[in-house]
Amino acid sequence: MIQIENLSKQFEGHKALSNLNLNINQGSIYGMVGVNGSGKTTAIKHIAGIFKQDAGTVTINGQPVYDNAELKARVGYIPDELFFFAGYNMKMTERFYKSMYKTWNSQLYRHLLSMLQLDETRRVNRFSKGMQKQAAFCFVMSIMPDVLLLDEPIDGLDPIVRKIVFQQIIEGVADRGMTVLISSHNLKEMDDICDAVGILKNGEMIIERDLDDLKTDIHKIQVAFDGETDLSSLQILHHENRGTVQLLVVRGESDEVAAKIKAQNPLIFDRLPLTLEEIFIYENKEDVL
Repeated sequence: MIQIENLSKQFEGHKALSNLNLNINQGSIYGMVGVNGSGKTTAIKHIAGIFKQDAGTVTINGQPVYDNAELKARVGYIPDELFFFAGYNMKMTERFYKSMYKTWNSQLYRHLLSMLQLDETRRVNRFSKGMQKQAAFCFVMSIMPDVLLLDEPIDGLDPIVRKIVFQQIIEGVADRGMTVLISSHNLKEMDDICDAVGILKNGEMIIERDLDDLKTDIHKIQVAFDGETDLSSLQILHHENRGTVQLLVVRGESDEVAAKIKAQNPLIFDRLPLTLEEIFIYENKEDVL
């Protein structure tokens, strides 16, 4: 289990994280979302043990992460900005990883290399950004991590490769109980794969819920009324008029929301499916619209 409690971090007077709390269950896939500058990468680097917190705690399975080499050896991290040794090809980099990690799985590495069709003899830093992402995925997955941290993992990947990457992640979770944290702007992909989601804003966690529960608390409703209505009792995140029909995005308990609307005797009352991307937009409306 990954736990962050009251984490704060400043850089040159700028508050990057403020009393951040985060909980990720073992064997789950957790999606971290937020606009640029919301603190996602800073939070991930604390979990990876790269940054030391100013205040608060960061633990994996109850152990502090920073300065814990044994624990960090069980954490795989693919950052958005990748680094490879100058002049190293895939074979040379494989030897490096194999020498550093006792858990290195050569069979898995060969399998991933074959699936992604990467040239072992080419220098990795001469790959395209998308191919470098694939190479990093091959190496990090092959160390058999207990925890996998992915910062924009599918940026620059084509749909076929994205499918391969996510399938391997799902298999790692199912077969070994691997715990996964994904930060991505591709909310549709995260909607399909994540068990839980945390939405960051200005360095704080504003929502953290199981994805299914989150969707039961926010509702997209299409209504039409005959005459004036009073919707002030509803917690409306978004209100849009489409001719005689109104589109509402409302937070609240499902039956209570329905009862309040039906009390206004609507001519039309329809619930519409709501995506993670829509939830994110409406929760950050002033920042993204």
